[in-house]
Amino acid sequence: MKHLSTVFLLGTSLVLAGCASDKVKLEPNRTYVVEWIGERPLIDNSYVTITLDDDGRAFGTGGCNHWFASYTLKDQQISFGQAGSTRMMCAPALMEQEQRFLDALGKVQRWDLSATDQLRLWPAEGKPIRMWPEESGV
Repeated sequence: MKHLSTVFLLGTSLVLAGCASDKVKLEPNRTYVVEWIGERPLIDNSYVTITLDDDGRAFGTGGCNHWFASYTLKDQQISFGQAGSTRMMCAPALMEQEQRFLDALGKVQRWDLSATDQLRLWPAEGKPIRMWPEESGV
């Protein structure tokens, strides 16, 4: 029994070591749903997204308007060009959140994944924009 436990633990360790050495990549053409912008969560029932295409274009919804920007990605470094958006008016709180999101996007310098696979876009200083991959059918 002791031998079987040792074999199991060794096998589990090798599997986990193999997973840890895999390089994590940001997936193009995948939509991510924002959960936090810096130190503040999104307003309940609002919806902010980011999609990065293969051609260096980023786009999504800012909670009220559709937004778009160029982006550059090299390894863990990512930056966004000046964002543009449609110009619909929404509730003041949604408009403020959208502007906060677009401002934060312009300060992003790098990305990573948390221990729970949450995508984080980090500015030079402060808290990141945090998001999850959008589930199919959402």
